[in-house]
Amino acid sequence: MIKKYLPIILAIILMVSLLTGCVSTYEVGEEKIYSYDEAITELNAFNKKLKADTREPKLDIYSDAATNSALADISTFPIVVSGNAQINIEIAAATEMSKEKAPDDWLTVVAKNFNNAGITYDGKTVNVSIRKIASGEVLTYMTEGNYKPDVYAPSSWAWGEMLSASGVDVIKIADRIAGNTAGILMQKNTYDKYIEKYNVVSVDKILEAALNGDLTFAYTNPYTSSTGLNILTSMLHAFDSEDPLSETAQNKLLEYQKTSPPVAYTTSELQASAAKGLIKAMVMEEQAYINTPELKNYIYTPAGIRHDHPIYTFSYVSSEKQEAAKLFVNYCLSSESQKLANQKGFNLHDDYKEQATGLDGLGYLSAQKIWKTNKNGGQPIIAVFVADISGSMAGEPINAMKQSLLAASSYISSDNYVGLVSFADEVHIDLPIANFDEEQRAYFSGAVKALDIEGSTATYNAMLVALKMMLDKQAEVPNAKLMLFILSDGDQNRGYNLDRVAPIVGGLKVPVYSIGYNLNEGSRATDELKRLSNINEASLINASSENLVNQLRSLFNTQL
Repeated sequence: MIKKYLPIILAIILMVSLLTGCVSTYEVGEEKIYSYDEAITELNAFNKKLKADTREPKLDIYSDAATNSALADISTFPIVVSGNAQINIEIAAATEMSKEKAPDDWLTVVAKNFNNAGITYDGKTVNVSIRKIASGEVLTYMTEGNYKPDVYAPSSWAWGEMLSASGVDVIKIADRIAGNTAGILMQKNTYDKYIEKYNVVSVDKILEAALNGDLTFAYTNPYTSSTGLNILTSMLHAFDSEDPLSETAQNKLLEYQKTSPPVAYTTSELQASAAKGLIKAMVMEEQAYINTPELKNYIYTPAGIRHDHPIYTFSYVSSEKQEAAKLFVNYCLSSESQKLANQKGFNLHDDYKEQATGLDGLGYLSAQKIWKTNKNGGQPIIAVFVADISGSMAGEPINAMKQSLLAASSYISSDNYVGLVSFADEVHIDLPIANFDEEQRAYFSGAVKALDIEGSTATYNAMLVALKMMLDKQAEVPNAKLMLFILSDGDQNRGYNLDRVAPIVGGLKVPVYSIGYNLNEGSRATDELKRLSNINEASLINASSENLVNQLRSLFNTQL
């Protein structure tokens, strides 16, 4: 009897499983993931049950904001040493030597020692203040934000040349205060296989291996990272040594970017991916490599120009301060200070002769623009911003979100496609996806400004709606990459939960960049946003209202 009805029973089970959304999964790490086809089926099934209203966006004819509105206040980059003397000099210093904790605190310690040494110039006491800030951010703030430090201590001379090419009258005081190199870091087993086939570690050979599919090579944002800028320009030089900015070099960079992983938002993001075994070759400064025990199974090879931390002052700085700055440079070069630099991981590979890139300051600025145009391998991005407008976002959080989105949106390329979804109890399509030309940019501005607080938090309902929008648009732009940006401060408490949505996100392979407001480590909200972003190796930004605009600017520069 059972055999007789078995086909009918199996058919009923199959139908029930389809109606209830039960599909097979496979696991990536600890995350259960659908196949792509199953994810599409599930997404469509969910969206049939969801309701989202489409709002009429308003054109904001005043959407053009001043460039410096995309910059947070300079105070978001902290003063880690405060001088208090008759002559006080502010030094904008690269982060690998200006942190508050070892081992990246060499200049911090030297500055404190200098301030306690009672050094004088022309009968006046001299102190220094140290501001911890990435080398590329100094260039941005000086050229776009009217920031005027007394002294600049970047990682490499390239930034000084770029400042000069941007119209800032720079005066070099020293070529070097702490020696360092940037280079290629490769996991030991990968290194052995690579050497067997390519014989030598060099930028041109690394690119050859990557283009041949033998290696995945990752690097950092060349707008802020000295290492990223170094490797980018070395790549262009490898593509065309006669003219690194030529059409030939640009076309080869475009070809390379089609298969390379996305440029890392930060060096720590690269380190985390390496620790998971996802990246076998990447860029890093030697001092950072030496001080990261998790990377002991990697082989380091210097490449590109040296990172010797030159010192610059400027024509707008008084002659008194310029002379006082020279006293500090001499103190940095003293045997005691250099011995400390050695202990912190500097002054290694002093025998390394830098590899010329064939570029001056203007050439480096042009290289950044070439990268910005080609970073996605010629593929446009379809992106939807999913904004939390629930009650917990009232006040400062939603104001910070709106202001930072508007300011940072100026860094989104017009080649991309952008939409906006908001959510509380209900889901709203505030701006359907369209090419981010000037008109869409103005509509985006109007839609963001119109966001207002409502009720609870249906985070994942909104995500499902946004994902469906993106896939529908991809049918019109089939070569586009998809990216989702979640902006939220709290726990989901309405609609579907993350366990229902995560397998879909994984199956579609859509990276989800989470921007969390005032999150606390270990909280459910933080853990869920972190989990969401980890599914497809995106990133979580735990952004305070003070620095959010900078975080988004950097994120959009690397991804959009």
